[in-house]
Amino acid sequence: MAATSVTSLSIGATASLNTKLNLFSQSKSASPRINSLKLQSFCGLKADSSLRCDSESSFLGKQSSAALWRHLAPSAQRENLNLCKSLQPQASYKVAVLGAAGGIGQPLALLIKMSPLVATLNLYDIANVKGVAADISHCNTPSKVQDFTGPSELANALKGVDVVVIPAGVPRKPGMTRDDLFNINAGIVKSLVEAVADNCPDAFIHIISNPVNSTVPIAAEVLKQKDEQIQELTIRTQNGGTEVVEAKAGAGSATLSMAYAAARFVESSLRALDGDSDVFECTFVESDLTELPFFASRVKLGKKGVEAFVTSDLHGLSEYEQKALEALKPELKASIEKGIAFAHKQAVAA
Repeated sequence: MAATSVTSLSIGATASLNTKLNLFSQSKSASPRINSLKLQSFCGLKADSSLRCDSESSFLGKQSSAALWRHLAPSAQRENLNLCKSLQPQASYKVAVLGAAGGIGQPLALLIKMSPLVATLNLYDIANVKGVAADISHCNTPSKVQDFTGPSELANALKGVDVVVIPAGVPRKPGMTRDDLFNINAGIVKSLVEAVADNCPDAFIHIISNPVNSTVPIAAEVLKQKDEQIQELTIRTQNGGTEVVEAKAGAGSATLSMAYAAARFVESSLRALDGDSDVFECTFVESDLTELPFFASRVKLGKKGVEAFVTSDLHGLSEYEQKALEALKPELKASIEKGIAFAHKQAVAA
């Protein structure tokens, strides 16, 4: 449907123009009223000539639509009537539905497909999900639908996801107790949340699988255990040299693994000198990635040495990682300054 001129702006999904929420008051103290503004619809099954917030039929619901309006309208006022750009919701989020071929998963996936905020919708199940994804993909909203089948594709379904919804599991059947339901669904939820923790630990996780009084605590405990594993691995990595020294009981230190690491770096350096444009290694070098003059990070090697730093490695750190990074800086700073001071002292003595 072609865009038409309107004199008020609202957000929603119905085609009726009878009731609208005026953007601006007509009082002289308010911002100027909108005249002849052309807009295109961004959501709903039917094209609409205006964005509206009063839709009761929108799947968002009246309160959610109003909340979206309150979030968007102030930005429009700040942009001084540049509404077409500032009010258009950005489809920038990635959502995964785990159990998308089930009785709840299918309609849930359809409703999520309607959201103007979703850019990518990943549908996962152990079977029959390809047809669901193909069917939903014909709904004319901007989000891209992708299907993933079986445990081997679960990690890919979760990569970079912002919101995970889990309706997976079996429904309660006649004669089935909640304990019977627990015995089946508990393991399903546990394995799915473990995959979430490994592949998108910062995502919102919504548990629908019953019995929720048990499955939600299962998810919480799985995430706690993952945090503990990260801490254990961090400590072991930091104390790798000490571990080898203690294991050799005074007969030596970490010589073999150190030699391997050096040989690998030599090989990478030779590949870079030979013109290979895809050589990356971790190394401690002079760097501007942080406020410290030297830092260990992943770098791209080329014919002239370090060609670029991989800055993305320091983006999106977890709370645990960010705290660990800040905690190490004072000690690293002192070590760097100690080395620099020694070199200056030697130069003066010479």
